[in-house]
Amino acid sequence: MKRIGLIRVAVVALFTMHCSLLTCYAQSAKTVLDKAAASITAQTGVKANFKMTATSGNTSGTIAIKGKKFYATTPQATVWFDGKTQWTYMKHNDEVNVSNPTEAQLQAINPYNFIHLYKRGYAYTMNTTGNNYVVHLTANSNERKIKELFISVDKKSYQPTQVKLLQGKKWTTFDISNIKKEKLADSQFKFNSKDFPKAEIIDLR
Repeated sequence: MKRIGLIRVAVVALFTMHCSLLTCYAQSAKTVLDKAAASITAQTGVKANFKMTATSGNTSGTIAIKGKKFYATTPQATVWFDGKTQWTYMKHNDEVNVSNPTEAQLQAINPYNFIHLYKRGYAYTMNTTGNNYVVHLTANSNERKIKELFISVDKKSYQPTQVKLLQGKKWTTFDISNIKKEKLADSQFKFNSKDFPKAEIIDLR
C-alpha cells in the first residue's frame, strides 16, 4: 500500500511539473510576441518593406503602420486603413473599393495585424530556427478565420522577420525587412479623392 501511495505521489508530482513546464513555455512564447509587438509599436508610426508569397500570386511593397492604422503600396494596388474604413485602389482599372474589413481580411494585407490578433483566442508553442524564435499560434475556436500563424522573431532585436498564416486551406507568407520608426501623419492613412480625380469609387460597406 505504501508503494502504491508513493507511486501516486510521484505521478501527481510529474503531472504537476509537466503542466508547469507547459505553462512556462506558453508564457515564454507570449513574452516573445509581446516584445515583438513592442518593437514595432510607436505612437508616431513605423515603416517597413515586405514580400508576400501566396497561392494567388506574389508581390512586394512597403507598409506604414500607426496603431491599428496602416498604408500599404504594391505594384498592383494601394491600401489605406484608418482603423475602421479601408480604401483599396486598383491601379490597372483606376478603381477604389471602400469597405469595413474583417479581422481575417486585415491580416491578409497587413502582416503587422498580429500585434492585436495574438492576444486572444490562440494557443502558443515556440521553437528556434537559426537567429529567430518561431512562435506557432493555433486558433482555439473553429470560428476563427485565421486557423494558424507562424511568426518568426529576431532573437536580438525582437523585430518580426516573417509572418505565415493559414486561411481556409491556403497559406500566405510575408517576409518583413527594413523596419524603421518614423513620424507619420494621420492623413496618410485616409484615401484622398483629390489625388485620384478620375478613379471610380465603389462602396462595398
